[in-house]
Amino acid sequence: MKNVQIPSELFILLIRYHLIEDVSSGEKIRIGLEKKMDVLIDRELYTKYKTAPTDEEREKARTEYLDRSGVRDSFRW
Repeated sequence: MKNVQIPSELFILLIRYHLIEDVSSGEKIRIGLEKKMDVLIDRELYTKYKTAPTDEEREKARTEYLDRSGVRDSFRW
């Protein structure tokens, strides 16, 4: 199982949300976790692009990574 690092501010918000039941920070927590999930997915796609065993899988991962990153088709090779 992999470890995931989050910013200390998000960690404190999570602690307050669960232990003190401070629901006012729920939106900040959701945004922070969505950002972290996007970073994890991008990293996984990039790793898959660099380590894929076949050219077809590599190109599929590269295309998906560039789509998620917002790179326009005209800038791609």
